[in-house]
Amino acid sequence: MSKRSGANVVVTDRECRGNHERMIRRFIKKCKKAKIIQEVRDRRYYKKPSDVKRHKKQAVLRKIRKNSKKENNAGSKRSKGK
Repeated sequence: MSKRSGANVVVTDRECRGNHERMIRRFIKKCKKAKIIQEVRDRRYYKKPSDVKRHKKQAVLRKIRKNSKKENNAGSKRSKGK
């Protein structure tokens, strides 16, 4: 079964003041925020639990490296300015 609870995405007419284009855009934004589309893509094919863990770990390492590069670049820019 799913670990997530069902995501109910609701866009009201009142919310968008009757503008249908705005309603569509808001609906798409809410779907992205609730990660509905991403979950459908992830469930399209079966992934072994070990693969899921490995990909998650790699994503964390990428994020850490990216943040450390940003910090290093920010520090070097500051020291050059003096």
